Amino acid sequence: MTSKKAYISLIYFFGALGGLLFGYDTGVISGALLFIREDMELSPLLEGLVVSGVLIGALAGAAFCGRFSDRYGRKKTIIWLGVLFTIGAIGTGLARNIGILLLFRIELGIAVGGASAIVPLYLSEMAPAAIRGRIASLNTLMNSFGILMAYIVNFVFSSSGRWDLMLLLAVIPSFILMAGMFFMPESPRWLLQKKSEEEARHILLLTRDPKTIDAEIRSMKEIKTKERVSISTLLSPAIRPILFIGIGVAIFQQVIGTNTIIYYTPTILENAGFGASSAIAGTIGIGVINVLFTILGLLLIDMIGRRNLMLIGNVGMSLALGILGVSTLFFHAPGWLLLSCLCLFMVAYSASWGMVVWVVLAEIFPLQIRGTALGIASTCLWLANIAVSLSFPLLLDLMGTGSLFLMYGAIGILAFLFVYQFVPETKGKSLEQIEGEIMAKNTVSPL
Repeated sequence: MTSKKAYISLIYFFGALGGLLFGYDTGVISGALLFIREDMELSPLLEGLVVSGVLIGALAGAAFCGRFSDRYGRKKTIIWLGVLFTIGAIGTGLARNIGILLLFRIELGIAVGGASAIVPLYLSEMAPAAIRGRIASLNTLMNSFGILMAYIVNFVFSSSGRWDLMLLLAVIPSFILMAGMFFMPESPRWLLQKKSEEEARHILLLTRDPKTIDAEIRSMKEIKTKERVSISTLLSPAIRPILFIGIGVAIFQQVIGTNTIIYYTPTILENAGFGASSAIAGTIGIGVINVLFTILGLLLIDMIGRRNLMLIGNVGMSLALGILGVSTLFFHAPGWLLLSCLCLFMVAYSASWGMVVWVVLAEIFPLQIRGTALGIASTCLWLANIAVSLSFPLLLDLMGTGSLFLMYGAIGILAFLFVYQFVPETKGKSLEQIEGEIMAKNTVSPL
């Protein structure tokens, strides 16, 4: 039994390792940018492209990896993502001009975008319903660890300015992911759909109570025997409500301003008077908060539910942004207050939207289109991410810090209203139950 539990733990660990790489490769640029800007004499446009290169690649990765995983399996897809992560880490770390750096940042983004969609999908399909929220949230926990690792590595190399080593060190976890997934099982739901019931049953025995497997197999068969939904019918009356919810939460997760904090915190703090090393050191505190409160959210998600956690998080995020905006717009906010507001935002975000959105996206879509629909929602998420990341420096210059963060706070209120009106609660339900209830209800439609 002990060896079985150890193997189950390895399944969840390697399944979530792509989330760590996702976090590291998106977080590391925040500190590296301060030195790349000087070494390569970047213009503001090129600076934005260095940050957004990963996001541009992520757009392609999110769009195509879902269909790839539906055809070839979740396991093989994650292995190939490990290959792409490894190539990207080596390419960006060894780049000696802006063209090569941008090329490999975009290539790396393909892996980041694919991981954002496939890792929570794999984890949610491997986990029993009772703990699926916590297991799927491991992706976000590993993501937060990856961001913290990036911040620590940035600080370690900040005195020497070795941005190349900051980027190159990602090769270690990427190789571990690539190698480890060879020994992990395929998703039982994918096996039932594409291979055989016997193979699916064998995998289910690894993580389920044997008494529940027959009922779960029957539920999956019922879903499997329903009419398949092609890509052309994603906008049909039966599917449109679910797709609307998925796209909505994906876009709101980005436009509430989260990634401006992840990508630009050192820049914000440097503008507030912090030195380069001090600004990077400040991000470590935010990274620690991100990890600790992601763990708190992981403990709460199967207790109070996905929907309630998102609503509570919205209140905290909007409050933090409101204080930040007002104090900056009408007063000369000291650096400590600025950093405190950024930390308060991360407390609320990390325990709610940072993790819950990926769980909801992995739960609400029908099995037949789950990979494809996740790809569409993730594509919208990355489009919103690109828009926010590219516009932030321009809006900061045009509006100033106070007005900009008040705008993000107002968007947070809109996100609260969206969740309250449209997002269903999925806590404690099997994926087949969730699909059946949403499809049966079919009352959600865009305003």
